Amino acid sequence: MKLDRIDIKILHELQKNGRVTNVELAELVNLSPSPCLMRVKKLQAEGYIEGYSAQICVSKLGQTLTVFTEVTLKNHRQIDFARFLAAVEKIDQVIECHLVSGGYDYMMKFVTAGIGEYQTIMERLTDMDIGIEKYFSFVVLKSPIVKPYLPLTSLFQM
Repeated sequence: MKLDRIDIKILHELQKNGRVTNVELAELVNLSPSPCLMRVKKLQAEGYIEGYSAQICVSKLGQTLTVFTEVTLKNHRQIDFARFLAAVEKIDQVIECHLVSGGYDYMMKFVTAGIGEYQTIMERLTDMDIGIEKYFSFVVLKSPIVKPYLPLTSLFQM
């Protein structure tokens, strides 16, 4: 499926507000409701829309700790990467894990109940012998900018 400017705009609006009605969405993208709904259904069927979810205000639930962690592996064979990923994907507190270029191998984002829980997880990971040579932790003090959406209309200009 080849996307056009209107499809990108539909995706852009839906990621900003997944609860928007079809009529409102149609107005936002300058379509009538029926063609708009057909496009949304096609975008869903083709896998461009993977699902819908609620954005939770975690701070209302209680305190959490966000930590970014740089991880360097001892070896860099395919099996070493696979063993590391198999272990970390089982940890609920790992929100993101990125293989990156530069001076380390992975950048991970943890959200935990506190520093004690984070340290316990890291001790468990290093004890598991999954190839971690070293890691550096960066505790988030404040997150002044967190956007729950990507700038699709500027990334994919049509």
